[in-house]
Amino acid sequence: MELLEPFLPRTHIAYFSMEVALRDEMHTYAGGLGILAGDTVRSCADLEIPVVFVALVSHLGYFRQMIDTEGRQHEAPDAWDASRWCSKLGAMVAVECDGRPVWIRPWLYIHTNIQQHSIPVLLLDTDLDQNAADDRSLTNRLYGGDALYRLKQEIVLGIGGVRLLRALGFEIDTYHLNEGHAALLGLELLRHWKTKSSSPSCDDTAYDVHAVREHCVFTTHTPVEAGHDCFPYALVERCVPGFIDLPTLKSLSGEDALNMTRLALNLAGYINGVARRHAETTQRMFPGYQIHSITNGVHAQTWVHPSFAKLFDIAVPQWRHEPEALLRAVNLSDETIATCHQSAKSDLISYVRDSTGVVLDPRLPVVGFARRMTGYKRPLLLFTDVEALLDIAGRHPFQIVVAGKAHPLDHDGKQAIAEINGLISRMRGKLTCAFVPEYSMQVAKALVAGADVWLNTPMPPLEASGTSGMKAALNGVLNLSVLDGWWIEACMEGETGWSIGAPGDDPRQHASELYRKLDREVLRLYYDDSLRWRRMMKQAIAYIGSMFNSQRMMRRYASEAYLR
Repeated sequence: MELLEPFLPRTHIAYFSMEVALRDEMHTYAGGLGILAGDTVRSCADLEIPVVFVALVSHLGYFRQMIDTEGRQHEAPDAWDASRWCSKLGAMVAVECDGRPVWIRPWLYIHTNIQQHSIPVLLLDTDLDQNAADDRSLTNRLYGGDALYRLKQEIVLGIGGVRLLRALGFEIDTYHLNEGHAALLGLELLRHWKTKSSSPSCDDTAYDVHAVREHCVFTTHTPVEAGHDCFPYALVERCVPGFIDLPTLKSLSGEDALNMTRLALNLAGYINGVARRHAETTQRMFPGYQIHSITNGVHAQTWVHPSFAKLFDIAVPQWRHEPEALLRAVNLSDETIATCHQSAKSDLISYVRDSTGVVLDPRLPVVGFARRMTGYKRPLLLFTDVEALLDIAGRHPFQIVVAGKAHPLDHDGKQAIAEINGLISRMRGKLTCAFVPEYSMQVAKALVAGADVWLNTPMPPLEASGTSGMKAALNGVLNLSVLDGWWIEACMEGETGWSIGAPGDDPRQHASELYRKLDREVLRLYYDDSLRWRRMMKQAIAYIGSMFNSQRMMRRYASEAYLR
C-alpha cells in the first residue's frame, strides 16, 4: 500500500473506463475508447491533474486477430502477464453477485511521464482463490461472453471500483464515467449517500439523486443504439437482488430494461458528447438532458513519429506540454517536413513488408484506412467500384494499407474483412493493397505516421468523434474524410485536407464523391504540386495538432466538468 501513499492526499477525481490503452504490451484495450482513456492518463500526468483511473485487468485481452489464407478473421486469446508491468495491491473488497460474494483485488500501474509526474491506474482482478471458478474469469475477456458475463463485469467495474477506492483510502469528489459501462457506480453512490444522510425520520425509499449528480460526470461516445448496453431486469435482480428497489431503478434506467446509458444520464450532473456534432446527435437521441460537447483529442507525444518529435523539440521546444505551440509548424521548411515524413513512410513500408509480405513503393502515395471493422464505419466504401478505382490508379498510381478488427460476433464486420482481402488478391498487379492484421497501438503508430492520405468513411451522423485522423495530422498526413465527428470542426477544404461530400448529402453518393476527390484533387495535387502538398502538411500539423490534442481536452474537462 506504500505505493499509493503519494497519491492519496491529492487525488480527488476517479476516471472509470472498461478499457484503457496504457502500453502495447498490456492488452487492456480493444479500440478507440481505450486509446482515448490511455491518452487521458498521459495528459493528466502532463498537466498534474489529480486523477486515479479504474479499469479491468483483462488477463486474456480483447482478442488476437489472425487472418487465414482465404482472408477471414479468426480470434484467439491475447494473454498478457500483469506482474510484468503492475504491482499487486493487498486490499480486497467483495460485491454480492448472483448469490455469492465476488472478491476483487486491484493491480496498480503507475504511469510516469518524462517530467516524472505520475498517475495511478487500478486494474480490477477477480482471478482470486476466494472466488468460484466462474467468478475468477470475470476479468479475463474484454467485451467477451454473454449478457450475464457482461453485467457481472460492469458490477465489478462500477460497484466494486467505488468500494475499492474507499478501501484504499481515496477520498473521491468527482467520478468520471468514460461511456456507460461503469454506470452502476451511481447506484453504489446512491446507497452510500442514503446511508450517510439517513435518520429515524428519513423515508427509507428516498435516495439523494441530486447529491450523486453533483459528483458524477458522464462522457457518452456512441450514437449507435446497439452500442448502449441494456440488461433485462430479471437478470439484474438475479445478480444484485434488492440493490436498489425496482421502481427507483426503472425510473433511472428505463421501463423495459436497465439501459446503462440512460442510468448514467440520470445520475450525472455534467454530460458531454465527444464532438460538437456528436453532442447534437446525442441531444436528439436523449431529449430532456443538457448535453455539452468537449471534442476528443490525442496525446501528441505518443503519436508523433520520432523524426517529427526531434524536429519539434528544436523548432517548438514547448510542444510536449503545450501542443498549441504547434501553430508555429507553418514556419518549418518544406525540405525538413519532407525528410521527416519520408522517415515515417519508410518505417511503415518496413512494417507492412514484415507483417504481410507486401512491398510498397516509397515513391507512390499511400492511402491509409484503419478502423474497427463494422457496418457504420463503411470499410468497403473505397472498394464500391473496383474498376473505377483501378482507372484512378492507372492515371495516378497509389497504394492502400488497411487494418482493423471486427468484434467476434459482428458477422458483417468479419465479412467486410474477408471481402477486402479478396479484393486485394483480385487487384494484385494493378493496385497494391495490404491488410495489416492485429490492429494495435503499434500498428496504429506506423500507419498514422507513414501514410500520405488518411481516409475515413463513416455513415453520418454515426461517427462520435474519431481520433485516428488527429494522430495522422500531427505527422503531416492529410485527411480525406466524410464530414462527421471531429472532422466537421477541423476540415479547411484544400488547406488541412479534404471532405467527402457536404453536410446533408445523400450518403449513397459518397463513393462517387470519394473517387472524384481522390482522382481530381488529392492524387493530382500529390503529383503536380509538391510545394502546395508540403504546405498543406505543415498546415495540418499547425491547425489540427495545435487544437485536437488531449492537453486541450483535459484542460476543458478540468475547468468545465470537474470544477463545477
